[in-house]
Amino acid sequence: MDYSRQFEELKSENLSLDLTRGKPSSDQLDLSNELADMQVNYQEVDGIDLRNYGEIKGLESCRKLGARILGCSPDFVWAGGNSSLALMAQYLTFLFVEGNGSGPWNGKERTSVLCPVPGYDRHFNLCESFGINMIPVPLTGQGPDLNKVQELVDTDKSIKGIWCVPKYSNPTGEIYSYETISGLLDIFGKADNDSVIFWDNAYAVHDFSDPYKLDDIFEIAQEKGYLDTIVEFGSTSKITYAGAGISFIAMSKRNQEKFLPFYSSLMIGPDKLNQAKHVKFFQEHDIDHHMRLHAEIVGSKFELVKESLHSLGLGSWTDPQGGYFLLFETKTGMAKQIVSLAAELGLKLTPAGSTHPYGIDTEDKYIRLAPTACSLDELTKAMEVFTCCVGLAYAEINQS
Repeated sequence: MDYSRQFEELKSENLSLDLTRGKPSSDQLDLSNELADMQVNYQEVDGIDLRNYGEIKGLESCRKLGARILGCSPDFVWAGGNSSLALMAQYLTFLFVEGNGSGPWNGKERTSVLCPVPGYDRHFNLCESFGINMIPVPLTGQGPDLNKVQELVDTDKSIKGIWCVPKYSNPTGEIYSYETISGLLDIFGKADNDSVIFWDNAYAVHDFSDPYKLDDIFEIAQEKGYLDTIVEFGSTSKITYAGAGISFIAMSKRNQEKFLPFYSSLMIGPDKLNQAKHVKFFQEHDIDHHMRLHAEIVGSKFELVKESLHSLGLGSWTDPQGGYFLLFETKTGMAKQIVSLAAELGLKLTPAGSTHPYGIDTEDKYIRLAPTACSLDELTKAMEVFTCCVGLAYAEINQS
């Protein structure tokens, strides 16, 4: 294959393509269009006036919806606005201002959090904005390396928690095993009473085929006596409308009691009309069927990406069974070059290094691909560009 010639031909097309973010496509958003015009009686949902202040934990019926999505008891769940990332920032602020047991995180000489890698860049950005020291931990295919986690927690007392995307992890697509979940609870539950497992369950119902039931971390924690170690997050952002969904936070009764006074200082109540619309929508539309419709759209795009990479025959890649991302692994030292070549052809990729804290992938070999937002035609062209850039980068290395 003459990748140099193909590169020049693609360059002449003046393309504008984007595989950077895991966004729902217009076809996916259309699945929830009834929400836009849905009418709810503002006086007949949960027996309250939806137009007024109050219900800071969210509508009870919406909290039950959140529990259904997250796979835990409604007793743990609050329903918020449209951004789970905002809830994460609010909870981090609470930890810095008040703490959750042994005093505020603020003022400590150093506060560190473990970050499984390759991981989610928004988690890293949050930590940087709070001045939290990030320590990378390798993933195993079933979650973080527990031996490494234990070693770090035992030797570094500044470590206060760990970020986790337990199902279809961003960007590897792996699923945390029962052994991993149980092991993390043992490590952080015993560490001290202020440790936090940030459980970002963003892809809880985002299966491509048969639904996979992730082990309920709250159930396991309750058996072990470590309920206060977990704070779980989720949303409907990739279920209904990405820009007008519902976010969820789940935690123990003790953590709720500690967090509530701080949370109450930030707001007097969420958007209950939107919450009521979501409740009504999923009373009329079975959520499992709704997610199967998403899977029909998204799954075919992942198959297209994998077929393109298989035809290329260079590098390696993950084979996720759900979620929004696929991870491509090059030879060491090639990721930045491939991303740069793609940019020359009008294809935007997530920056090389974004899968690691501080944007530093010391091996320079991971590239996250997010195929969901494109149409199939756009994705076909994007993968033509991507495989050309990979092929050209490999050819240049072989010639040197």
